[in-house]
Formats: sequence, C-alpha cells, structure tokens
Amino acid sequence: LRSRGFGTDAGMSFCRRSRFALETSKHRARPLTTRMMFDQLIDTLDSTVKKLRGADEITEKNVEKTLKDVKRALLDADVNLKVVNKLIKRVKERAMGEAVISGVEPGQQLIKIMYDELTSTMGERETLLARREKGPTVILLSGLQGAGKTTAAAKLALYCKKEDPPRKVLLVAADVYRPAAIEQLE
Repeated sequence: LRSRGFGTDAGMSFCRRSRFALETSKHRARPLTTRMMFDQLIDTLDSTVKKLRGADEITEKNVEKTLKDVKRALLDADVNLKVVNKLIKRVKERAMGEAVISGVEPGQQLIKIMYDELTSTMGERETLLARREKGPTVILLSGLQGAGKTTAAAKLALYCKKEDPPRKVLLVAADVYRPAAIEQLE
C-alpha cells in the first residue's frame, strides 16, 4: 500500500483535522500512538488487497474475512466497539456485490470505500480550536487514568505555540494524586 501512495501520509490524511494528534510524545500512557494505530490499519488493509487479488467482484464471501481483520485491527487500536460495528456495517453495505471498476483491483476498491467511510465517521472538515481573542484561553481535559490526557495537553500546547499567531502556553498539573504529572509535563 505504501508503494501505491497509501503510506502514512495518505493513510493519515483523514486524521489531519486535529493536526496536533500527529505529534508524538516520549511519555505515552497508552500502548499505541495515533501514528502506530494508522500504520497498523494500513498493514491490515495491505493484507486485504492481497486476499482480494484476482476476484472479479466484491462478494460477501471474500469481504467477510477481510472486514473481520479490519474490525480486529480497529479494536486493537482502541476504537469504540459501537463505532467499529457501525463502520464495518456501512462498508459492507456499500461494498456488497459492487462490480469492480475496470483497471482497479477489488482490494483497492474496498480500500477506497473504507477510506470514504473512515473520513465520514471522523468528520470531513477540520475543526478549529475555540479560543479567546484577549486574555487566557482555559482548556480543561478530563478522563480516566491512562487515557492520554497529559499527552493530549502537550500536543495542544505544541499546536497553540506553532499556530499563526503563536500563543504563549502554560501547562498546569492539577492532579494532586499523581506526583509524576509535573515531570511528565516538562
């Protein structure tokens, strides 16, 4: 896939609506970074192309196993089960019995359908960060332990420092039960 232009940049183009999500941190609370998640998904889709090579059309039989692998990859990447089931259902509905366009392999066509549905699920347009014109903009992040709040805060800070016009950023650790939070923000 990477050799066909579906590499990390193209594979992550639907993630660009949150530009700071593409950055990585050496202090990562979760086992997979966003980039790793999409790399894993790209690898799964690459194996999908190989499984469907030579087929004349996309049928339920040749799609079932493929979508099962994609579903497993999405769940391994911590995507919500309801979101995964809805996505797989929509991809399957669009792909079933669809005649393969001449010059395009069934796997490539399925990847296009998957890309369109992922883009639709994640949102097709960029969402801007709401901020005050004057004075400080306060952003409160909340979530479960290990969900990646500190990492997300660092990415937001980097995003705000790099945007035009650049903003001054102050990260404050408010977690009194986790002494390492201040060190992680450094």
